[in-house]
Amino acid sequence: MIKHNTKRLKLSLPRLIKRGIDVALAGTALLLLSPVLAIVAWVARRDGGPAFFVQKRVGQAGRLFLCYKFRSMHTEADAFLARYLKENAQAAEEWKQNRKLKNDVRITKFGHFIRRASLDELPQLLNVLKGDMSLVGPRPITLDEVEKYDDDIAYYYSVRPGLTGPWQISGRNNLSYAERVDMDGRYVRNWSLWRDMAIVCKTIPAVLKREGAY
Repeated sequence: MIKHNTKRLKLSLPRLIKRGIDVALAGTALLLLSPVLAIVAWVARRDGGPAFFVQKRVGQAGRLFLCYKFRSMHTEADAFLARYLKENAQAAEEWKQNRKLKNDVRITKFGHFIRRASLDELPQLLNVLKGDMSLVGPRPITLDEVEKYDDDIAYYYSVRPGLTGPWQISGRNNLSYAERVDMDGRYVRNWSLWRDMAIVCKTIPAVLKREGAY
């Protein structure tokens, strides 16, 4: 059993302030970015598929929630991925290690653009308002990723997953999965409101540089 510092995480006032900041900033961002959201949704639908991609993710305390993103892949992406990994051993190993593919042939041309610009994740502002996510926290994971965290999953369960976080500002896909898990643990152990605000401020330049994005 991991013994980790939950003192600050258990304090009601900082967590209440964190939630208040989440609601205020997410609501404001949705209002200001509504024209951008409408344009991205319209373009994403031009190939005949849905504008949004909805997937079950693991949240605080292990609860599942529906995570929203703009669709960046072809409509039959899951079937195509299964076939592609079966035919390409190197890609299958890459997927096994990182749950990502640097050369992901499922992604549409427009999908590559919105991913590099992190526009595909903007609908998660709705998840923040609903209380499924926070503006800052560990990157939301799927059920089959839980085992990769081993005992460190206790850290992940301690907080809401974030729209941004240490992973977003520290190289993104250039990091290994093990580095990402370690980063999530350090975020929780050293959590503070000031650290959250610092991550939010660093996210915009990180997105503009597109470092580690694909």
